[in-house]
Amino acid sequence: MHKKFLNLVFLVLALSSFSVSAELLGKDAIPAQVLDQFYKRHPNAIDVSAEKKVHFKQDLYEIFFKLEKDKETNIELYRTNGRFFVNADDVTTSNMMPTASYDSLKAAFDPYTIKEAILVVNPNGAGEEYDLTINSSGVDWSVIIDYKGNITHKVRD
Repeated sequence: MHKKFLNLVFLVLALSSFSVSAELLGKDAIPAQVLDQFYKRHPNAIDVSAEKKVHFKQDLYEIFFKLEKDKETNIELYRTNGRFFVNADDVTTSNMMPTASYDSLKAAFDPYTIKEAILVVNPNGAGEEYDLTINSSGVDWSVIIDYKGNITHKVRD
């Protein structure tokens, strides 16, 4: 009986260690401390949604929103405790990534199409990361690439 219980515990731990797919969170699923700080900065924000992300080895909430006067989607990142981290830029239509990034993507996902690219600049020092949504063979992936062009994180959407 004891052995079965230990096997069950190990199975639960193993399953919880797998990456889960990236998921767009509605406003109701964003933690209150994050949402409170966000609305202090943007009381008139509309169309608010978020994704849980890891940038620069920190768990963050990437919040997408519009302001009443703008038609563009804005992107800001917040720490899990609610503190503002950094603004991000949608760079989907530009080729800003290092050449090594495209080589890494080709090696991991050939063929692939970049559906969305978000530039996140490290506010605590040098470096930047690219948060990509790519499609490869009909499957969408959430991919993080560092400033050297290395894939640091990939999750099937």
